[in-house]
Amino acid sequence: MKIIDTHVHIGGDDMTEQMVIEMMEDYNISYVIVSNGDAAELDHRQQVLSVQHTQEEALQRTLDFARAYPDKVGVAVWIKPRLQGLTKELEKMIEENSDIIKAIKIHPFHSNISPTDRRVIPYLELAEHYRLPVVSHTGGCEAAEPIHLYEAAKMFPSIPFVMVHMGLGSDNRAALELLGRANNLYGDTTWVPMSTTVEAVNRFGAEKMLFGSDAPIDGKDTYLCNPKGERSLYQDYFHVLPNLISESDYKKIMHENAERMFNINC
Repeated sequence: MKIIDTHVHIGGDDMTEQMVIEMMEDYNISYVIVSNGDAAELDHRQQVLSVQHTQEEALQRTLDFARAYPDKVGVAVWIKPRLQGLTKELEKMIEENSDIIKAIKIHPFHSNISPTDRRVIPYLELAEHYRLPVVSHTGGCEAAEPIHLYEAAKMFPSIPFVMVHMGLGSDNRAALELLGRANNLYGDTTWVPMSTTVEAVNRFGAEKMLFGSDAPIDGKDTYLCNPKGERSLYQDYFHVLPNLISESDYKKIMHENAERMFNINC
């Protein structure tokens, strides 16, 4: 079974390019879309990080990775709307690397800025211009609540918007309800219980969900277990979900939806 992971990271020395390649080989992942956490603006306490990398620096590292593995790695551009804003340099980088850039990445928690904030709108207009999907963290603070991504999706109906986590730390109910309210709003499986995904499939169709993981946030074996050795929920997606939904629906979630949305041919 082909697997495309639409939500993978590099960043610092904790999540390296080599870790990503090794986990892909160990767990038979065909393709990944990678964003670089070095572009985060705020820490988990919502304080400005003492060490900052520009969005252009973070993007360049991701581009270098994708250029080294063009058949395995695509790029999601992690933006910095609070401390930088859209720059001519970033737009030029996106234009010149359109073959491997697959999405714009918003992180409303690590910026504490809503997707509909005036500082984010220029990035959404850029996504619309280059026909790029927008993937956004949801959950953890008011600015990152799923409702705001829904509102952005209504503002830009030609862009696919992906609710990463479907409201991290919640019961996913709000995100599930929103899936049915906008044709261009989607969910992903990153730290989302399998039961939520099954409900999304039953209510709205398998076209609405994409496989994502946050790997290698828990190390090279994120798909298997956390650092304490506790079983990862992604084992449910690999080994249990195929028995609960149709084969055609499973293929949509694990690779076909991503191939269509992000223009992937692997």
